[in-house]
Amino acid sequence: MKISARGRYGIQFLIDLAEHADEPHVTLASVAERKGISLRYLEQVVVILHRTGFIRSIKGASGGYTLARPAAEINIGDALRMLEGDMLVSSPYVSGTPETPLERCIRLSVFEGLNERIAAVIDSKTLASLVGTVDPDESYMYFI
Repeated sequence: MKISARGRYGIQFLIDLAEHADEPHVTLASVAERKGISLRYLEQVVVILHRTGFIRSIKGASGGYTLARPAAEINIGDALRMLEGDMLVSSPYVSGTPETPLERCIRLSVFEGLNERIAAVIDSKTLASLVGTVDPDESYMYFI
């Protein structure tokens, strides 16, 4: 499983909206510039996020976008599933499908475990929990 640019850019866009929640709205151009994302590609991602109810649009010359719900209520897993589809490493088992004992063992001990762990990670994060986080490798450490 690999998260596509659509999923990565969509989450970055939502985080940017959460970081600027104190503003009445945020323009696509400002997000594209801050995040280094193609404006045209971001427009496509925004259509999905708007249609699925994650964001609201403000019409007009000075319009833009805002989160449809508080950042604490927007789950990263839900957003990724809307942008990417299911987040499974392997398709779910269909009852009655023949499988060898080895295939069953691999499915149960590897693929289902991976699916559960991925879901546990992405479903435990909200936009609010990611706002203001910094990559430890890029942060500064000061010694006195």
